[in-house]
Amino acid sequence: MQIIVALVLNAAALLVTDYIVPGFDVSDFTTALLAAIVLGVVNTFIRPVLTFITAPLTIVTLGLFAFVINASMLYIVSYFVPGVQIAGFVPAILAAVVLSVVATALSMLLGDLTKLKLK
Repeated sequence: MQIIVALVLNAAALLVTDYIVPGFDVSDFTTALLAAIVLGVVNTFIRPVLTFITAPLTIVTLGLFAFVINASMLYIVSYFVPGVQIAGFVPAILAAVVLSVVATALSMLLGDLTKLKLK
């Protein structure tokens, strides 16, 4: 059940990112759901390898290179999922930042809602 909720939240975060960032386009909710699945797989298998390889560069840039890694993950998703398009490097970086902020906010909101439900 938690995986389904996480996928729906990530799909919603992708749609919000589409609304906020010009040059980052997701065609519809079904595409966003598929992109959330692919993003989860990419973040599970490819991102740790890239993070390990680029660790010195991430340390030198005080962690800012992590945004480039996140943008690269979005590029990989846009390659595999038809309906997800990124217009360039700057929209990819902005989308990575906005996506992380929106996904974190939605997760925190959901956590607060589940606490209210338990009381």
